[in-house]
Amino acid sequence: MNSSPIIMITGATAGFGEACARLFAKAGWRLIITGRRMERLQSLQAELGGASQVCISCFDISDRQATEQAFSELPAEFQQIDVLVNNAGLALGLEPAYATDPEDWERMVDTNIKGLMRCSRLVLPGMQSRDRG
Repeated sequence: MNSSPIIMITGATAGFGEACARLFAKAGWRLIITGRRMERLQSLQAELGGASQVCISCFDISDRQATEQAFSELPAEFQQIDVLVNNAGLALGLEPAYATDPEDWERMVDTNIKGLMRCSRLVLPGMQSRDRG
């Protein structure tokens, strides 16, 4: 059994999430990387140590059902998450706030706020029961 700590990084297919994945992989952590682009997740998994070190989960955190399903399908060896990096997010629209499309705001709230809350709610019970994380 691998005793390396486990970190889940949402939005790991680019930017800060991808950089965090590289940093923690280099430090010997096992990773759960999530995102909406399977090909990028697969490429990062291959680069960072393969399936024994990196679990990939492709879903959109703005989708409650997809998020809950993804967490329920984590392999047993990746279920004891020690750290959650709630990185997934998006920014839409470049116009002034009064001119933005309200649908863009809804999408950003669903992703940046509700997605963060969903992932936290799903990870925290395990941390609480293990008294660590």
